[in-house]
Amino acid sequence: MAATERHVRARHLPSARRRAAQPVQPPARSAALPPDPRNVIEFRDVSMHYDEGDIGLDHATFNVRRGEFVFLVGSTGSGKSTVMRMLIKEREPTSGTIRVAGRPMDEIDRRRIPYYRRNVGVVFQDFKLLPNRTVYDNVAYALSATGATRKDIRAKVPDILRLTGLSTKLHNYPDQLSGGEQQRVSVARAFVNHPPLLLADEPTGNLDPHTSLGIMQLLYRIYRAGTTVLVATHDSHMVDRMRRRVIELEGGRIIRDEATGLYAQREQSTEEFGDMLDSAYRDLGRS
Repeated sequence: MAATERHVRARHLPSARRRAAQPVQPPARSAALPPDPRNVIEFRDVSMHYDEGDIGLDHATFNVRRGEFVFLVGSTGSGKSTVMRMLIKEREPTSGTIRVAGRPMDEIDRRRIPYYRRNVGVVFQDFKLLPNRTVYDNVAYALSATGATRKDIRAKVPDILRLTGLSTKLHNYPDQLSGGEQQRVSVARAFVNHPPLLLADEPTGNLDPHTSLGIMQLLYRIYRAGTTVLVATHDSHMVDRMRRRVIELEGGRIIRDEATGLYAQREQSTEEFGDMLDSAYRDLGRS
């Protein structure tokens, strides 16, 4: 585990848990219970074992409510990527139940997976942009894949490029952009359909602190627009400053969840969250 991650856990966990962090026990509720309409994501006693014998996830139970901004943290191999890959149907659980917007994921057959993915915004660490298409065309492609008309595309793409600060880059190709600009294109593409859920897998992993704050500001604006946001990240400094809900994984097990109340009194309001981001961004700009 990286030194920064150990430092964050040492600051936040009570002394007894510093000596031996115990997994958070799942609530006493069955996977067969009806879905809670307040939840966008529900994991019920979910495990996933790889063919090589490695454990990707071990009896994980958690919810993400509509309108939440949640961080998923943990060291490499802790299970963060496994959660994200299961949420986009790249991996199937060995056991347990996963629901998205109340629907069990195992009811989505293979033919419907592309349609499902079009309704979930996904931001990757490595951007996954089409190298031979311009910024405009990369974003427009996400709309055309859902059957949008040319009129809809002409109306929506300029708006999302303005939101993401890319209105002067619409004719540029990915290799003509900085890493931060490429990530903004990735966010624009993920959000252009205004999905109810946005998943960001290490969105600031390869970016400098100033650029990382800019990306987090952008994700925050998307959250304020009504989208539920789940961010998997190694950026413990960013997580520590934001004081939002944090779900921490270790060895595939949930060992920390701010929803238990440990951090409730310190969690910032939505307005304080935005003010903090703006202040930190200005401070970095002066440094």
